[in-house]
Amino acid sequence: MKQVLHVEVNDYNIEISDNELEVLKADIDKMTADRKRLFVISKKVYKLYKRALALDKNEIFILPDGEKEKNYKNYLKIIEKAYDIGLTRHDVLIAIGGGVVGDITGFVAATYMRGISYIQVPTTLLSMVDSSVGGKTAIDLPDGKNLIGAFHQPEAVFININFLKTLAKKELLSGLGEILKYAFIEENCGYDKPIYFYEYLSLCYEKFFEMDEATLVRIIDYSLKLKISVVEKDEKEASLRKILNLGHTLGHALESITKYKKYTHGEAVVYGLFFAINVAYKKRLINYAYYRLSNELLEKYNFKNINIGRKFDVNELARLMQKDKKAINNEIILILPCGKKQVKEVGFTQKEIIEFLE
Repeated sequence: MKQVLHVEVNDYNIEISDNELEVLKADIDKMTADRKRLFVISKKVYKLYKRALALDKNEIFILPDGEKEKNYKNYLKIIEKAYDIGLTRHDVLIAIGGGVVGDITGFVAATYMRGISYIQVPTTLLSMVDSSVGGKTAIDLPDGKNLIGAFHQPEAVFININFLKTLAKKELLSGLGEILKYAFIEENCGYDKPIYFYEYLSLCYEKFFEMDEATLVRIIDYSLKLKISVVEKDEKEASLRKILNLGHTLGHALESITKYKKYTHGEAVVYGLFFAINVAYKKRLINYAYYRLSNELLEKYNFKNINIGRKFDVNELARLMQKDKKAINNEIILILPCGKKQVKEVGFTQKEIIEFLE
């Protein structure tokens, strides 16, 4: 099975397949023939798949796992490795791993010799449906995620669902944060025909937990079609692309306040979705029926709303949300549901956010 989606921005393809990993490696070899390469690979992925991928040890940089590794020190280490093996502007970096590997490798590619090519090979559900596509690259600062970065589109994306077979359940659920987000923004994405993603996700949750391959491929396909539609209309987040931040302003703050140890990115985004739904209902942007159905959709995927005000220091959360790179003129910007499968951008003061969190 192989499915190909095309992205007009930078004119590249996304391949979704269940090919054997040896075939994946052969496809990468063919695409990168006559070029020097540096594979940046997750430590966990390398341990699981080093035999199947058969990577040359002289061509690899093994990145430890965890959000904390998406830092300036590792960024410099990868740069130095690329220089040591003689990569030039005509060569290529290849990211094999989750969002952390993809983000930092992309940022190296964006900045090394003022920009070289890179290929994304996402190995988690989260990175397959989100971070591997769209050209956002970054590293973190201690006070917040993705505060240093650049837009740099990949040369290609290879999505192989065989990687999901060894994915821990917690990481599988993490992918749902971004997937569920797309259900709430479909009408804004401008895709050329209805996908009915909200409705599909409401019906297919049992198949998802059974790891049904056809269901997984369809979910990945739908998510990417919506994201591609947004990215092609607004590559650098000047306007429309901001809708992809639904759930992320609080989500990033939750990750930061817990030092990236309590929640995966996707889990934090889901709690951001609960928060956005609640705020939208309190501000009368959505009616009770949609509020109830939206909460039920998240609950079908085994998520439960949490009482933010009792679990965390709401003043510190609001401060971190104020530090978000999307904040404008001291306003905290939230993307909120405003109708079925529709969202809008709304600004709040820090005091208002604290009241909502409480």
